[in-house]
Amino acid sequence: MYETGNGSYTGPERRLVLIHRVIVTDKEYPREYAILVTDSRSIFIRQKKSRSGFVLRSETRYGTALVTDVQPKTLEDYENISLESLVADASNIVVPHSSVISLVMTKGEPEFRLRDIFIWLTMRRQGHKFHVYDFEMNYRDSTNQERGIRFYMVPLGVYFKPKRQTQTREAILREYASDAVRIFRGVLPARVIAP
Repeated sequence: MYETGNGSYTGPERRLVLIHRVIVTDKEYPREYAILVTDSRSIFIRQKKSRSGFVLRSETRYGTALVTDVQPKTLEDYENISLESLVADASNIVVPHSSVISLVMTKGEPEFRLRDIFIWLTMRRQGHKFHVYDFEMNYRDSTNQERGIRFYMVPLGVYFKPKRQTQTREAILREYASDAVRIFRGVLPARVIAP
């Protein structure tokens, strides 16, 4: 339940959309999350480990899933799980929309390293660079401390492969990131999203 205005009424929290996959990096190990966006908060739902840290770090560098056999969960898969149980799970990250200070999307290109020679050759053959889209979300936690979460928009193969028949890699990655910006614009105050 949430309050919809000063002294108005309360209503059930609505689940709006599920972002199937982002990768959150930290000092220990990159982790895969799905983001369940409701009308009042975003819940980063920790996904079961499906790849090694090396593969996940590489995916954040190139913006593309290197292992393509994972089926993502859907919004319907989470309908029978209460929001309270998702919030209570310590492996998940909950960010109330009212606590978000800023959301910034950046686009980067991987730096060339010798061990990436095959990736570099693929980029040359395809005629473009791999752009990586990442977001930095700053918010205040329940103790009013400023926190930040950085996540990379890395689509799964089931999203990427069918589109690859008609679109460039760059267009697919840009579209995946743009969809996330559109989703967050719909739920966050306009002041927090940097252009």
